[in-house]
Amino acid sequence: MSGTLYGLGVGPGDPELLTLKALRILQSAPVVAYPAPDHGTSFARSIVAAHLGPHQEEIPIVVPMRVERFPAAAVYDKAASAIAGRLAAGHDVAVLCEGDPFFYGSFMYLFERLADRFPTEIVPGVTSVSAASARLQRPLAARNDVLTVLPAPLDDDALQARIEACEAFAIIKLGRHFARVRALLERLGLADQCALCERVTLDAERIVPLAEIDGDVPYFSMILGYRGAEAAILRGLGAQPAAESA
Repeated sequence: MSGTLYGLGVGPGDPELLTLKALRILQSAPVVAYPAPDHGTSFARSIVAAHLGPHQEEIPIVVPMRVERFPAAAVYDKAASAIAGRLAAGHDVAVLCEGDPFFYGSFMYLFERLADRFPTEIVPGVTSVSAASARLQRPLAARNDVLTVLPAPLDDDALQARIEACEAFAIIKLGRHFARVRALLERLGLADQCALCERVTLDAERIVPLAEIDGDVPYFSMILGYRGAEAAILRGLGAQPAAESA
């Protein structure tokens, strides 16, 4: 019998946000794979490092961290081949995924290469968006609000159209796009309704009103914004709701 491929969501960074199910599978899997930069340590591995044992084989999936394009397909082809060899030999393989495996997660590229050949299970994890909302202590959305998650690399016209079509939004993958996105939100008159959430749940966490930010922000940051009418959320923005809705 072949082994089982597990996509393990390990959460946004705080090791205590690892689910009990993910921990159980992690500790029992003979093989653990995870994304890793070509320089430095793996963030996903660092989240669960205290739970790894010397008996486990580790497979780093080295992904170059640079602006220019690189042959990503070749990286995942190589990783899938290595993982397939362990699965075919009957060994379970747990692939660590920051946040949730299927929420903008690179695990999907291994899934498409392996899931039709081997038993596969996805273990969901706490997403960075839900963690940021919890740390901000402001609900993401309520009732009939539409929540939209937007990648910052979208152009301004696309971002504006999607923001204007929803009540609540999260703009992720900021990094080098931050200044442009902030300028757009200022033009839309939404800067005072947004918060920057940076490295949420980590020791270097920073959560502040967008208007207070001056300078660059890291890749692991997002903007949470609200333009709806839910009283409980408006109070979190320091705004006065027109009328109580609950």
